[in-house]
Amino acid sequence: MNGGKRRFPALHPAIPYILPFAVFVAFLGIRSVPPFGPAWEYPIRVITVTTVLLAVSRPVITLKPNRAVQSVGMGIAVFVIWVAPDLLWPAYREHWLFQNALTGTARSSLPDTLLTDFVFLSFRLAGTAVLVPIIEELFWRAWLMRYLVSPDFRNVRLGTYTAMSFWVTALFFASEHGPYWDVGLLAGVAYGWWMVRTKSLADCILAHAVTNLALAIYVLALARWQYWL
Repeated sequence: MNGGKRRFPALHPAIPYILPFAVFVAFLGIRSVPPFGPAWEYPIRVITVTTVLLAVSRPVITLKPNRAVQSVGMGIAVFVIWVAPDLLWPAYREHWLFQNALTGTARSSLPDTLLTDFVFLSFRLAGTAVLVPIIEELFWRAWLMRYLVSPDFRNVRLGTYTAMSFWVTALFFASEHGPYWDVGLLAGVAYGWWMVRTKSLADCILAHAVTNLALAIYVLALARWQYWL
């Protein structure tokens, strides 16, 4: 007898790493579906994914970096890598390698009415600088990079290096960034190297958060909306 209490099956160990990212991506499919749209879809996405993180993923998230100063420096370096090609060569992103039927175009999908919407921009900033670094590092570096070493990924130490797991993760990370796949690849290599170096999820989250915060400030301050696809 169990005293009338129902026993629920334990979650698969990969769920806390995968589910927040999967939910975040799934919302892309409803952004143009009435009554949704960017004005409602993104805030709802941020709230929903945050709830999933707190309910499902909190036990596997660590937010105490071992190398905070160096991680901030890494994040700034990746930000520089991200914007440098477009600053040095203004027509660089117009090449067919970066704008085509497969990668899409380097153009923001946000309607003009949202570019001055304080509530939307606040959610976008929070999602970009806080939420995305957590869910992406959980998925890419804490799960996939270890899973490619062994399906029993929990017995693989964070930051374990094999050429296959490192480069496949970096390539998939690059593919996520559409017309910015080139700098996305360099960023994936940098974050992957930082995971190998620090063995710390928190340090990678911090580096990623600094990159995204710097890019968000750059977008908002100089109206470089093309970086927010």
